Amino acid sequence: MNQYKKHGILGAISIQAKVLALLIGLMWLEEVVDFVLRGALNQYGIVPRSLIGLRGIVLAPFLHGNFTHLIANTLPFAVLAWFVMLRSMRDFVTVSLLVMLIGGLGTWLVAASNTVHIGASGMIFGYLGFLLARGFFERSWMAVLLSVAVAFVYGGALWGVLPGQAGISWQGHLFGFVGGVLAAKWTPVKAKPRR
Repeated sequence: MNQYKKHGILGAISIQAKVLALLIGLMWLEEVVDFVLRGALNQYGIVPRSLIGLRGIVLAPFLHGNFTHLIANTLPFAVLAWFVMLRSMRDFVTVSLLVMLIGGLGTWLVAASNTVHIGASGMIFGYLGFLLARGFFERSWMAVLLSVAVAFVYGGALWGVLPGQAGISWQGHLFGFVGGVLAAKWTPVKAKPRR
């Protein structure tokens, strides 16, 4: 059922705001605890080709190297996640899980050994990939319009999927983006009413 019909516009926005506040609050709470523990939690990120490093697939989006890293990720995460939520909360959950799994596994498989990958940027690139590709796969005017708006505002970030700056997980960005594009392909398109 359409979330706006079920809860009304204000009710749906309220639910979206609560989910975003919870996720971002968890990131900030973790970083406060990590600050107190002097970075001890960052070891729980994705550690490539290490069995124990698989736990990072779920934990890495909530872990950040420092407050500067977290601040840089907070606004793009909030904006792009909310754009995904505009479709439906079910799509948001599906996209988030697919991006986390595909982005995390891809990073785990190809990133350099003896490294730890943390941060919400894999999710951010996943949401970006989903929003850009959704216009192509859905071909509704609203999806295309949203894709164009997202490309205009965040399109320059796509350079982040290429190897570049030391200490930045381009693998997390690349595979998060791939996960988002695949989520756009695999998320069902709502049927159009026949006339």
